[in-house]
Amino acid sequence: MEIKRSGSQPSGKGPAEYFTGNVRVDPLFQTNEPARALGVSVTFEPGARTAWHAHPLGQTLIVTAGCGVVQSRGGPIEEIHPGDVIWCPPGEKHWHGATATTAVTHIAIVEQLDGKTVEWLEKVTDDEYNAHIKARTLPSSASSDIAPGHPERVRLAIAR
Repeated sequence: MEIKRSGSQPSGKGPAEYFTGNVRVDPLFQTNEPARALGVSVTFEPGARTAWHAHPLGQTLIVTAGCGVVQSRGGPIEEIHPGDVIWCPPGEKHWHGATATTAVTHIAIVEQLDGKTVEWLEKVTDDEYNAHIKARTLPSSASSDIAPGHPERVRLAIAR
């Protein structure tokens, strides 16, 4: 048995090559062979996101704080919240990150295949990222239905 004590592993900054904006990566665990699992906690500041990428054996995301967004190539942008669990199948091209106004933290769990956990692709463009903001915009006639100071109550209902 091995115990990794909280704070015993240094945090790292998400590399600009694979992330847009401020991203902190906190290692959680990496198993030894024959096991293949790897887990990290990732915090995206508002507006931060991954590049498009895929995982050879898939990826599980567990949202622990804040509000974020995820998208599979060709699919809708989905809002994610604490307690949500997202499964990205092997080879599925996707990205994830924070909303424009709220940070998000998730635990990411992947498995290694021949020592590889991810294939990084091109960065998500500002237009691709901002599509979720347009999807959340309400018509002016509906704006009076929103409680002042509670924009989090406006969800993707219009986009769905």
